[in-house]
This record gives sequence, C-alpha cells and structure tokens, in this order.
Amino acid sequence: MQTKKKIFALVSRVYISSIIQSMEKVASFLVEAGHTVVYESETASNISLPGITSMNLEEIGAQAEAAIVIGGDGTMLGIARQLAPYSVPLIGINHGHLGFMADIPLNRMLLVLDKMLKGKYVSEQRFLIEGSIIRSGETIHHSIAFNDIVISRGGGSGMIDLRVHVDGHFMYQQRSDGLIISTPTGSTAYSLSAGGPMLHPNLGGIVLVSIAPHTLSNRPIVIPDTSEIVVEVVEANQPSINFDSQSFASLRISDRIFIKRSADTITFLHPMGWSYYDTLRNKLHWNEISRREKVD
Repeated sequence: MQTKKKIFALVSRVYISSIIQSMEKVASFLVEAGHTVVYESETASNISLPGITSMNLEEIGAQAEAAIVIGGDGTMLGIARQLAPYSVPLIGINHGHLGFMADIPLNRMLLVLDKMLKGKYVSEQRFLIEGSIIRSGETIHHSIAFNDIVISRGGGSGMIDLRVHVDGHFMYQQRSDGLIISTPTGSTAYSLSAGGPMLHPNLGGIVLVSIAPHTLSNRPIVIPDTSEIVVEVVEANQPSINFDSQSFASLRISDRIFIKRSADTITFLHPMGWSYYDTLRNKLHWNEISRREKVD
C-alpha cells in the first residue's frame, strides 16, 4: 500500500459531531504524512467542512489507494456494496458497536493507521452475491448483497411457500416465514440468529437458512459458491425481498429469483496480527466463561 498512489478517501454515512471530528483527525494525520485526502462526494456534502476535496465513487475507485470508512458495521456494509465494482480496498475504523468489519478501534486509529501506511497490514478478500427477480420472462430488479439476500412473507399473515432449485436440481419446497441466502460474511448476521452456521470468510460457500420453517427437518445447508440458486414464489401474501436490508423489492406469486456469486469482490485491509477467530471470540463473548473461571 505504501508504494502506490497516495490518495486516501474518507467515507461515512453517519454525520454526528464525533464522527466528523474523527474524520478531521484522520485527514490531518494523513496530510502530515505527505498524502492527499479526499472525501467521498456524499460524505462531503453532509459534513460542511471548509476547503475539502471530494470525489465520486468512480473517481475513488480509479485513483484512491484505499477508502477509510468511519462508522459501524452498517456503514461498512453499505460502502462495501457501493465500492465493490471499483476494487478499492477498505479500511474500517469502528465508530459503532460490534465491529465485525470495521475493526480498528477508535482510540487507537492513528497509531494503527501509521503502521498500516508502513505496510504492516493484512489483506483479505471477500465475495458478494447478486440476485435478479424474473417476472414474466423479464428482469424487474437486480442488486448485490455483501451479507445476505432475504426473501420473506412481508407484513401479511400466513407463511410463504418457496420452491428452491440449485444448479438445475430441485432441492425442496418449503413453507416458512422466509429464506436467507447468505455469504460467509453474512453468516454472523441474520443467518446466525435464524440458526445458521458460521462460515469463515475465506470459505467458498453460500448458506441457505429457512426462517421459522413449518417442517422442523428443514435445516440450514451450505452449498458451493459456484452454485446458481433459483427460488420461486409459490404462495404468499405480500412477499418481499431485500438485499442487505438496503435494497428492497416487492414480489408476486410465480416470481423467480436467480441468485449466484457476484463477479465483484471486496478487499479489507486489517491491522497486522488481525485474526477472524479473535474477532469471533471478542464480539460473541466466547471468553466470558474463562474470565469468570479466573475470577472464581
């Protein structure tokens, strides 16, 4: 990272004073280190700082060394979806709660960034999935997801009846409250709360998790990330679909949703020594028992 272009983009989607102050500190640090700082155009239009330079996403993708995202996992998720087509690496400074993706702690951000500028970082690539809604032979909606695509029964009463094929093979027809199709990154999000397994982000798998299935034997399944999944809406009242809870569409009976791995990927840059297992242990509190044992 230290030998390429030295343009860094600052991005956020939450504009409270503490985040703006953090952006100013990061910007000053980078400028003092001899780098050029730009603000993503939407960010720039919302923070009203004097004398700043802005770039749109395409310009950031073409010119920036990396995008530094300041916020929580929700902010990181949204920015990752937007920047995925441009292959610009992301650095996340955690200004939220969990910090699964935005993993640099706020109180150490400048120290960690200094080390990363000197080449001390871990690069990790993750994939997205994409989905297209086909109605009467025409594509009416297309979007990508970094975490998951969720097909649900909507606000109406009753279950949703879905027929699922994988790579042209009929897998099952199920009645439930919905179906989660998740990436490994999303396996610690909604999928996990619905009983799905956790997948290491480097695994090439896609998780299918039924939400409150009528048949208790309908369990989560992990399929290869090379698979094409087709989900048909058989019966439902006001069904809907969302992509990372950021892109939404209404569904109708007989709609088919084609889902597969996206050609786009996201590269995260983590601090040196970063470990996915450390993240799981700290964020899911797996170390609480050992701590209590030490106290006892």
